[in-house]
Amino acid sequence: MTPAPRLRLGELSVNFAGLLGQALGASGYAPQALLESFGLTPQRLAEPGARLSIPRYMRLGHAAIGLAGEPALGLRMGELCRLPVAGLAGVAAAQAPTLGEAARTLLRFEPLYASNYRGHSHLAEDAEGAWLWFYSIAPYNRFNRFVVDSLLSGWLHQLGALVGAPLVAEQLLIEFPAPGYAPAYAPLCQQPVRFEAPGNGVRLSKQQMALPNPAHCPGTWQQLLQLCETELEQLTRGRRLSERVVALLGPMLSGGREPDLESLAARLKMPSWTLRRKLAEEGVGFRELLNDTRRDLALAYIRDTELAFGEIAYLLGFASAEAFARAFKRWSGETPGCVRKARR
Repeated sequence: MTPAPRLRLGELSVNFAGLLGQALGASGYAPQALLESFGLTPQRLAEPGARLSIPRYMRLGHAAIGLAGEPALGLRMGELCRLPVAGLAGVAAAQAPTLGEAARTLLRFEPLYASNYRGHSHLAEDAEGAWLWFYSIAPYNRFNRFVVDSLLSGWLHQLGALVGAPLVAEQLLIEFPAPGYAPAYAPLCQQPVRFEAPGNGVRLSKQQMALPNPAHCPGTWQQLLQLCETELEQLTRGRRLSERVVALLGPMLSGGREPDLESLAARLKMPSWTLRRKLAEEGVGFRELLNDTRRDLALAYIRDTELAFGEIAYLLGFASAEAFARAFKRWSGETPGCVRKARR
């Protein structure tokens, strides 16, 4: 039988860890010792294509905030963020003809510098402008708020640097409740930030999206786009259907709702019986993939985060913490509490 693809919470370029180090330095703290305690030596940070797991990145950010005593360190990261932090995608965006094209490039090629089982960022345009949306990473805690802060602030500062002028959002939506440092968001938006919003997003006007990039070079822009397309194709080339299913299952898990074969088939734009048959040809079934996905994510959450078991149950689509505990014991032969205790 074909083994089910393994699933991690996600990973991102070590460039973002380097940016965190810069933010620490700007706050008056030497970052080297902290970075190296996470295995992020200068050699590692300079390694082409090097990645860092998202749970490890969150622990690094939490440690940095504790060291600096600055809960708004994520916003400081955003202030320092420039397009090359996003690697090849960022370099390509830096040659875009307009701010809007740069935003499209940065979000379209996000898989080249970051991936998360919870989803991906996207651009939603309309006649009056556009929303840059970052997917939900709820439930929020002291380990992950800085990720949202750094990303939304980073988008504004990256794109502002592109056009050579400060960029202030028309609206700024943040999913978690207002933190104690809420006033620090004021320079990012024309109006008060809306906390406890239905998503994490930055709203830009049509006029802002049309701002020209004075450094645009048409030939270089097209060449970089081709390189990004090639890299993206290499990431997805040869993926089995079961791997595509696992990638879709992650974002569909949450809130006590269990994905079913029919809803998954609809996302893949094929009849449910065709999906069942094609998976069988690869030696796997839908239920097996669902259980394997939940098991792998559960292990990652238990080992790599401090989330309560009730929160993990919610994220994995279980109706209750008790239902999650029973399933976990069936998968692993141990209780979630025993696994977490052993890790500690």
